[in-house]
Amino acid sequence: MPLRKILPDRFRGAGGADGSPGGAGTFRADFTASLVVFLVAVPLCVGVAVASGVPAELGLITGIVGGLVTGLMPGSSLQVSGPAAGLTVLVYEAVEEYGLAALGVLVLVSGLLQLAMGVLRLGRWFRAISVAVVQGMLAGIGLVLIAGQLYALADAKAPSSGLGKLGGLPGLVADVAGSSAALKAVAVGAGTIAVLVLWPLWKRGAQVLPAPLAAVALATLATVGMDLPVARVEVQGLLDAVQPPGGSEFAQLAEIGVLGTVLAFTLIASAESLFSAAAVDRLHDGPRTDYDKELIAQGTGNAVCGVLGALPMTAVIVRSSANVRAGAKTKVSRVLHGVWLLVFAVLFPSALGVIPVAALAGVLVHAGWKLIPTKDLVPLWRAHRGEAVVLVVTASAIVITNMFEGVIIGLLMAVAKSAWETSHVHVEVAGLEDAPEDRPVRVRVLGNATFLRLPKLLDELEALPREREVRLDLSGLRHVDHACEMALATWTERHNAVVSRDADSGSRAAGAADSGDVDSDAGPDPDPDPDANGSAVKDPGAEKRALA
Repeated sequence: MPLRKILPDRFRGAGGADGSPGGAGTFRADFTASLVVFLVAVPLCVGVAVASGVPAELGLITGIVGGLVTGLMPGSSLQVSGPAAGLTVLVYEAVEEYGLAALGVLVLVSGLLQLAMGVLRLGRWFRAISVAVVQGMLAGIGLVLIAGQLYALADAKAPSSGLGKLGGLPGLVADVAGSSAALKAVAVGAGTIAVLVLWPLWKRGAQVLPAPLAAVALATLATVGMDLPVARVEVQGLLDAVQPPGGSEFAQLAEIGVLGTVLAFTLIASAESLFSAAAVDRLHDGPRTDYDKELIAQGTGNAVCGVLGALPMTAVIVRSSANVRAGAKTKVSRVLHGVWLLVFAVLFPSALGVIPVAALAGVLVHAGWKLIPTKDLVPLWRAHRGEAVVLVVTASAIVITNMFEGVIIGLLMAVAKSAWETSHVHVEVAGLEDAPEDRPVRVRVLGNATFLRLPKLLDELEALPREREVRLDLSGLRHVDHACEMALATWTERHNAVVSRDADSGSRAAGAADSGDVDSDAGPDPDPDPDANGSAVKDPGAEKRALA
C-alpha cells in the first residue's frame, strides 16, 4: 500500500502551508522535503550528541521524537524539532556534573514546565524577552561550542569550563604541532569546514545533497580510503542507548543546582523554539505560529525525550529553513523525516561507527560560528548601543561563568537598561530671569522620576539660585517612586528654609544699617531698643520676601 494511503486523513486534507488545497502534489512536495531534512538532520543529530558527551544514538532518538511526536502536534506547521547546538554546552555541563542517568529527569521536568506554560498561555510572553539577550545567549553558546570543538578536531579532551577551554588553546596548538595523528585529525576537521563553506556555492550540488551531509560523507570517505588513525563515533545500538530515569535520579531534584539547570533548559529551549518559529514564519506565506500550542508541542516532545533519557529538543532553524526551501507544504514533511531517522537508526546503526569525530566537530564549529551575530553587532552598536552592551555582557558572562548564570546576568542587564531608558525626566524652570528677585522660582518636573535619574535631577535643582525660593510642581510626573519623592521633598524643604533664614538675617542687618544712618553723629548705641522710637528697623520688602 502506498505511504500516502496510510497517512492520517487530516494531513492529506489540511492543505498546504500557503493555504492551497492538499492532494497528490502536496504529498510529493512533502515527501521530497522530508528526505532533504533527513539528510540535514543525521549529521547534526549525531554531532550534537557527541559534543554533548552522550552516546550518538541519543541525538537520533531526540530527532525521531521531534518528528513523530512534536511533528504531529499543532503550533507551527513547517518548523522541525530536534537536538540543537544551542543546548550543547548546557547538556555537557549537566552530564559532567550530575551524570548521564540524570539527564532524563532534567529533560522530563523541563518538558513538563513547557507544557504548563503553554496551557497557561505564557508562550506569547517569550516574545517580550530582549532580542539582545537571546543573541548574546547564542553568541556565548557559539563561543564555548567553538572552543570545545577545537579540541575534538584534534581528538583531544576539552576542559570543562568556558574559560578553561579558551585558556587551553595555546597548549592545544603546541600539542597538535608535535603529533602527526593530531595533525591528521585536524586536517579532516578543517576539510569538513571547508566543504561546509564552499558546497553551497555549487548550486546544482547543493540542490542534490545538503552541505552538512556532503561534508561528513566526504570526510568519512577520505578517512576510510586513506585509513587515517583518527577517532570514530562509538556505536552501542538504539535500544541500548535508551536510559529511562529512576528514583535516585528524581531525588536529585531537591538540589538547588539541578533546579537551576532545569530552569535553564526550559528558558533556553522555549526561547530558541519560539524565536525559530518567528523566523520560519517569515519564510512562508502560510498560517502563522500559535506560540502557546507550539510551546505545548515542544513540552510534549521534551517530556517523551526525558522518559527515554535522550537529549532535550528545540525547534531548529537550520532544519526548519531547509524544510521550507525544499518546498514542504504541510507537517507531513517533518513527520516523515522522523520516520527516515527511525529507519536509519534501526537498520543502519553500524554506519555511524565509520564517521570520524573530527568531521562532526567541524560541523559544530561551523554551526557555532553561525550562532555569533558578527554581521549584526556593528550596526546594532551604531543604532542601539545599550542593546549591543547587553549582547556582549551576556555572551561574556556565559563564557566566564556558565549558561544559567550568564542568561540571568543578561536578563538583569536588559531590565536595568530598560528601566534607565524609560525613566526620562525633564525639568522646566519658570520665573528665573523675567520675574522680580523677590518672587519664587517655579520648577515643573515632567516624565518618570525614579532613583536611577535622581542624581541628575538633584544636580539640576542644585544649579538654581540659592537666594531664590523654589516652588516644586510634580503634577506632570507620570510616575515617581518613593525614593525620588522623598529626596525631592527633602531638598525643597531644606532649600527654602535656607532662603528664609538668609532673608531674615538680611532684614535684621538692613534694619541695623538704617538706624545708624538716622543718627550717625551719636555713634553706635551699645544696646539699641528698636521700639524706643519710630525708626524703620525692618525692611518691609525683606519681610515680604520671607513670607512669600
